Order: sequence, then C-alpha cells, then structure tokens
Amino acid sequence: MNDWLPPKPLLLIATLSFTAGIALTLTLQRLTTTPKRQSHRRRGSIDEDGDNDWRYETYSRRSSFVPIALQNLLSTSSIPTLSSLPTILAHDKEDIKNGLEGCIGNTPLVRIRSLSEYLGCEVLAKAEFLNPGGSPKDRVALSIILKAEEEGRLRPFSGDKVFEGTVGSTGVSLAHICRARGYLAHICMPSDQSLEKSSLLLKLGAVVERVTPASIVDKNQFVNLAKARATELTNSPDTTARGFFADQFENEANWKTHFETTGPEIYRQCGKQLDAFVAGAGTGGTISGVVMYLKQYLPNLAAVLADPQGSGLLNKVKYGVMFNEMTEREGTRRRAQVDSIVEGIGINRVTANFEAGRTLIDDAVRVTDEEACLMARYLVEQDGLFVGSSSAVNCVAVIKFVKERGWQNSNKRIVTILCDSGSRHLSKFWAKIGDVGGKWDTTIDQILDVSANH
Repeated sequence: MNDWLPPKPLLLIATLSFTAGIALTLTLQRLTTTPKRQSHRRRGSIDEDGDNDWRYETYSRRSSFVPIALQNLLSTSSIPTLSSLPTILAHDKEDIKNGLEGCIGNTPLVRIRSLSEYLGCEVLAKAEFLNPGGSPKDRVALSIILKAEEEGRLRPFSGDKVFEGTVGSTGVSLAHICRARGYLAHICMPSDQSLEKSSLLLKLGAVVERVTPASIVDKNQFVNLAKARATELTNSPDTTARGFFADQFENEANWKTHFETTGPEIYRQCGKQLDAFVAGAGTGGTISGVVMYLKQYLPNLAAVLADPQGSGLLNKVKYGVMFNEMTEREGTRRRAQVDSIVEGIGINRVTANFEAGRTLIDDAVRVTDEEACLMARYLVEQDGLFVGSSSAVNCVAVIKFVKERGWQNSNKRIVTILCDSGSRHLSKFWAKIGDVGGKWDTTIDQILDVSANH
C-alpha cells in the first residue's frame, strides 16, 4: 500500500509557510540587533538637494517601513506577507567605513537644551568633537593630505613626513591621519599650550617640538619653524624622503573642505532652516567655508564671529582694521600670542583662509576668559557637555548675540560649533575652572554679569 501524501497545493502552502517563517525570524532578529545602516556615496555624486557630496561622506537613510512593521507585529500580532520580506531585507545592508578616514565628518547636530530654554529660541551645535581625532581639524588634515597626494607631493610609506605649526588640534588630526596613510607627523607648537595635546601627539608617534612663543616675523615662530623643517628634509642629501609643510593657515584646502562638507551637513541637518551661524576663528577655515556655503542658499543668514580676548579679528570684522585693544593700546604687544587661556581660536593676523570668507561675516562678539570658564562649567552642570575653551567661547557668543538682536522667545534657530572635548584642556583651561562637584550653582545671568563688569 502506498503511503498517504497531502495534496500538492497543501504541500506547497506548507513549504512556503515554513520558508516564510524562517526568513521572518532571521529578519526580525537582525532588525532588533543591528544598528542603523547607512548608504555610501562616492565623491562627485549629487544628492537630492543638489549638493556635491564629499569623497568619504556617508548619509543615514531611515527606513519608514521597519518601525511600522515591528509596531504592527507587537501590537496586533500581524505577520508581514512573504512579498514584503524583500523590502525589509533591502534596508538591512552592510555599513563598513573605509578606515579611519571613513569616520570623519557627518557629525551630529545637537540641541543644547539649557541655552535653548534660557533664550527661548533653538540653539544647535555641530558636535565636531565626535570626529575620530576629536575636532573639526580632522576634515582639514585629511583634505590637505589628499590634495598633496593628488599633486604628487606626498608618497605613502616612502619616508615622507608632514610638518605643521599648530597649537594642538590640527597636530593631533595630522598625527592620526598620517599614521593611517603611511606618513610621520612632525609638529611644532608653542610651549604655553596644554600638556595634554603634546602628550597625545607623542603617543600617536609624532615628533613634537615645543618652542617659545614668538612673533610671526620671527624665524623660530612655531609655524615658520615647521616650514623650515620641511624644507630641510626635502633638501637633505642623506635621504630620498620629502618634507611637506601642511600650512593650515594659508592652505585653501582648509576652507574648501568646510565648504564641501561641514556647510552642506549643517544645511541638510537643519532642514534648510537656520537664522544664524556663530563660530570662532583660528585659521579661519571653518567660519569661512561654512558661511560661504550657507549664504548661497540663505542670504539673510547672520554670520557671527566669536572672538576671545586678546584677538584682533573682531576689530577686523567690525572696523576693517586689525587691532587688538588689549595688547596694542600702547602701540606695542606685551607678548606674541593672543593674551588668553583660550586655545584654538583668536589670532592677530589675517590668514588666507579667514580672508576667503571675511566679507560675508556680519558681526563679531568679544568673549573674555572668565565668561568662557563660567560657560564651560555651566554646560557641564546643565547639559553634561564637557567642552574645551573654544567651544565655551562660541556658546557665550551665541547668548550675547541673541540678546543684542532681541531674538529671545522667538522661533529663531542658531547653529554653533562644539570644537573639542574638555579632556584636552585639563592642565590649563579646566585647571582654572576647577572641579564642578555636585553643584548646579552657575547661571547664565552670572555669566552676563561678568560681561557687564568688563
């Protein structure tokens, strides 16, 4: 007697049901354990807003189907049909970065709750400290090195060295990226900068020269020394290695990378809606590049320079003359560097990168060391944000600018930059601030009172 077999239609249905069950189980398991995926774009591609994407940029693509499917499963126990499974699987793609370089950029734009609530408008910050090298200088360092490679001025794993004069952050970014791409970094920096930066550089395998602060006209000034060291290596008869001077202050790859990446990211993340951009300037590349991009689409945007005490850039923006009222009141300078504990922004000369966007900067706000220290403490107490000195200066400038414009309790949206973490400023900036402890006793009114007394 033949064994009984189910009719073919029933067998087919059972097989399909079993297959669908396995596929659905595996899919849901991956959906609930895999982070959001991102789609990659190559250099030169055009996104839906018509913006040119950068070579290493990646943009998140959220799937509206997946949350709905999961919600339906949880609430009604309904099961997606077999035909919907390819749709779910299509959004579950690999997301692998191309080395350290692939992690640079596309940093989050975050709302600073405490400042937004106090001012009654939206204060957003581009969290550049989340770049792998800890600052927006990652973008600059990578752009400069890639350009040098394209021009044949740098050859990976050939013994070539990258030289730079920097107060720290650009040096750290260069040290990271040089190692990733087969070079060594040689960093010249002023001896009055925080020890954390030089220590980190050494751990990253860079050569560090800490030199006495000097005027830009002095051949031993840290930038001039870096340039000289690069020339010495290139001209040495004892090696075929080349020395490349990164020249972050004058190299236009600086502002261009912010025009190509930071500006478009901010514009997209804001949904094309923002009223002001506030940022400090050291080399000037960030504020120039971002403002040059944004003002193409937002001509009424207010571009504001945040300038620390001792810097001459505020007077250059407001009055067209480079003059530091603190150190040049008697016609001479007490010291070569900006008279401030703030690092990374503030300068007493106009660089090519700053000049590129200077005429588009509408206003400038002065911030003192004391105001910056109080703001850094306030951001820890209220928002858990542990930032460095330049980030604190930017946030103080936001408050002053909003109040000067009368934008309180409005629907205005202001964007600024959180440049780096406070962990790079422990021995200098944060040493002056001290421990926060378990207190919530710093107020914005206190910060503004300090401002009123100056």
